[in-house]
Amino acid sequence: MREGKKIAILSLGTRLEEALKAAEVLEAKGLSTTVADLRFAKPLDVDLIRKLLTTHEVAVTIEENSVGGFGAHVLTMASDEGLIDGGLKLRTLRLPDVYQDQDKPEVQYAEAGLDATALVDTVLKALRHNSGGVAEARA
Repeated sequence: MREGKKIAILSLGTRLEEALKAAEVLEAKGLSTTVADLRFAKPLDVDLIRKLLTTHEVAVTIEENSVGGFGAHVLTMASDEGLIDGGLKLRTLRLPDVYQDQDKPEVQYAEAGLDATALVDTVLKALRHNSGGVAEARA
């Protein structure tokens, strides 16, 4: 959907619009961001995923699924191929394993951590991990 160099957001399902919003915020912070619409969880598009994981510093998957979904498949592939051995920061955003009260969809997504704000926070926290901060991570 858009190409960048530092951050890769791998979206599966209806969270694509939020991924694009997050990319705009990250770009405004000077963090070049790719957003990929991975339309199918199975079979994995291993060529595209491998390309994204080997050319970006941080990769985040986002989906409306629970633990064991698309993000878990990406983590397994990355582990099997040694793609996380070189320092890639890989995170997964998915539905929490809790009961969620009915509400407006945007409220439920925010509570679940599946909105643009949560995506941006996840990326910034990943950049700070083992780093002096976002400014240094951008270098």
